[in-house]
Amino acid sequence: MKPALVVLAAGMGSRYGGVKQIDGVGRYNETLLDYATFDARVAGYERAVYIIRKDIEADFRERFFDRVAKNFNVCYVFQSRESLLNETQIKASKNRVKPWGTAHALLCAKDAVKTPFTVINADDYYGRSAFETMGSYLSGISNDCAEQAMMAYALGNTLSKTGSVSRAVCVVKDGFLVSMREQSKICYENGKIVSLTDKGKITLAGNEDVSMNFFGFSPLIFDALSEFFKRFIEKNMTSENTECLLPECVNSAVSSGKNTVRVFTSKENWFGMTYPEDRAIVHAEIARKIVEGRYPERLWDRE
Repeated sequence: MKPALVVLAAGMGSRYGGVKQIDGVGRYNETLLDYATFDARVAGYERAVYIIRKDIEADFRERFFDRVAKNFNVCYVFQSRESLLNETQIKASKNRVKPWGTAHALLCAKDAVKTPFTVINADDYYGRSAFETMGSYLSGISNDCAEQAMMAYALGNTLSKTGSVSRAVCVVKDGFLVSMREQSKICYENGKIVSLTDKGKITLAGNEDVSMNFFGFSPLIFDALSEFFKRFIEKNMTSENTECLLPECVNSAVSSGKNTVRVFTSKENWFGMTYPEDRAIVHAEIARKIVEGRYPERLWDRE
């Protein structure tokens, strides 16, 4: 069966200062979402599901969705603070503004996904080869397969030129994930890569495998997601900022022994929309790839 693409596009974009998911970076105002969807379609994916917030729906449709829907099988679902919560939890979280993070977002798409699928962020560029590799793998597994997958990137290929980033650094053995741990505030300092932690400064080599939220799952993963989010919300329902993160859920599923995660490695250089200054960089990178013939000047048929 052909896999689906699921895109996490409900983020608030606090560092970027706007709705970066639908900010135009292509020659005809295409977004990074356009390029990811195009790559997935070329790689043999059957459909795409976008997870968004209700308050961006009108802009999302006008600036992205209606155009792509004429060329590919796509739909969208909503993530909100209230999604999947009971009345007690909704009342307890009344002071919270943003949704509950990436693991919660994916769980909101459960009813819309019926085949093995790839999960990505809306504001990252991953490269077509990643979709081809993951798509090939997912096409060969069943809906109840307990072996999940992820695409790892070399840390040095994923850093922003305009500010610090957070990355989940992975421990991999014999091609399978052992664990991953979030490292925050990773940046260049005097030619070195460092992570500024609460316990001090850590120097990193740059060749570490890191997660960029590019996962390949069977629908069985929703069992782990449901259990993980249930524990999370009971502990954090009054929190205004704590997020239920997908890498942490995957790490928990591996630690419990309920799932294994096969790790593929991409040699692509990441770029994405984290800070306002990134838009010009992303625009230039996309323009270069068009000149190299990786993409047509206009991605979609507008008729």
